[in-house]
Parts: sequence; structure tokens; C-alpha cells
Amino acid sequence: QVQLVESGGKSVQAGGSLRLSCAASGRTVDTYSMGWFRQAPGKEREFVTRVLWSSGNRYYGESVKGRFAISRNDEKNTLYLDMNNLKPEDTAVYFCNLERPREPNIWGRGTQVTVSA
Repeated sequence: QVQLVESGGKSVQAGGSLRLSCAASGRTVDTYSMGWFRQAPGKEREFVTRVLWSSGNRYYGESVKGRFAISRNDEKNTLYLDMNNLKPEDTAVYFCNLERPREPNIWGRGTQVTVSA
């Protein structure tokens, strides 16, 4: 059973930076991709970024391109999201996601990021 635990969310001022972490445990050897989504109050869950495990290709949502960066540490089984130049509209709960072939997606419980103007 794969489990994902996010951490690093906090309150920051606009223009600041944060690093989120997602620690994965369990069977992750057949991972297809991992990524980050976010959900603001009253809004649908939004794609932020993902990395394909075998190729290392990275994809970003338009609203975060040039400001956010996804990375991973395979030894620690940890995924990161570096967020720079944060804006109030980045305020949301950030969720880690793991995708495997022919299996339901795995989600973490989320970590709150609040950006004040």
C-alpha cells in the first residue's frame, strides 16, 4: 500500500518562497508519474505540476510556469515542490499525487499554503 505524506505548507507573504515535500512509502517501484495539485476554497482541484518517472519530463500548469519547480530525491523517496514569487492566488491546499499503470491514483492528505498580500 502506497502512502503519501505532504509537509512544508505555511503562511507566507506575497513574493516569498516555500518548499513542499511529499514522502512516499510502500510499493513505488512501478510509479508512472508523481505530481502536485492544489485546491482553493470553493474551487475545483487544479493541476500544478508532474514529473514522469522514467523519462524525467516535467510539466507545469500555466499559472505556475517560471515560478514553481518540481524535483525528486529517489534515495529518500521524496518529491519536492519549490515555489517562488508566491502570489495570494497560490493560496490553496496542495496535494501530492502518484500515478501507476492500471491502478487508482494515490493522494496525500494535503498541506495548506496561505499567501498574504
